[in-house]
Amino acid sequence: MAKLASALVSRLVIIIPYAWLLFFFLIPFFIVFRISLSQTTVAMPPYTPVFDLAGGLAGILDKMRGFSMDNYVWLTEDVLYFNAYVSSVIIATVSTLLTLLIGYPIAYGMARAPRSLRPMLLMLVILPFWTSFLIRVYAWIAILKPEGLLNQLLITIGLIDQPLIILNTNSAIYIGIVYSYLPFMVLPIYSALEKMDHSLIEAAQDLGCPPVVAFWRVTFPLSLPGVIAGSLLVFIPAVGEFVIPDLLGGSETLMIGKTLWNEFNANRDWPVSSAVATILLLILVLPIVYFQNIQTKAENEGR
Repeated sequence: MAKLASALVSRLVIIIPYAWLLFFFLIPFFIVFRISLSQTTVAMPPYTPVFDLAGGLAGILDKMRGFSMDNYVWLTEDVLYFNAYVSSVIIATVSTLLTLLIGYPIAYGMARAPRSLRPMLLMLVILPFWTSFLIRVYAWIAILKPEGLLNQLLITIGLIDQPLIILNTNSAIYIGIVYSYLPFMVLPIYSALEKMDHSLIEAAQDLGCPPVVAFWRVTFPLSLPGVIAGSLLVFIPAVGEFVIPDLLGGSETLMIGKTLWNEFNANRDWPVSSAVATILLLILVLPIVYFQNIQTKAENEGR
């Protein structure tokens, strides 16, 4: 009985993640992909169904003959979508680099802090999550607007004479993304640095290695898994971000999240919006696959 229970538990450990992916990723993705192959119509929902499950296998095969890639062809013909994808990737990349530049020193300081202080520092990093994401973004509007707190402070201390125009620009988007996703960068890097054997640094310094060189030759390479994981955790949601560009970037901001929202709600073109979402998902899968390949190679080299 003990062996049977152990085997059952070990199988559940494997089955549960795959079941989660099946119900919350593959099935929703299949639904979106199915809609992307349909045609727009004036109805509710506003598209012609691709599959007719009520008609049995014959109905499904009949509907499959109506598969159409017109929506994907349309995306290649309209430069708006290409520009939205490129703009989203650029903004997400710059935001990820800024988050890394800010988050790495924070994580490094946390890892080198006395062990008794680390729980409190972790709490401070996680503390913003206790407040609604939407409220925090709205707070940045009050800070960045021309008569906001930031401009009032800069004018009071004499650094500027006229208010800076920050709100409704890409700078405001970068500020919002970096602030919102900074914990996602700090925590993986901190986890990698906290597990590092600091005696390696001492050994490098005993061999005459300067502290800066020891950091780049020892510390940073050992923290790369955390850097890559944190970068992915920031880059992936930043590409499809909608709330921050909509509230802080203004109406002129071109990102795929806003384009997808307009197609789905304003134009009510569900097939095209589903095609946009499908391509976006494929774009986001590429860095994940790349990261997995790097991990696999590192594990194989370690063996």
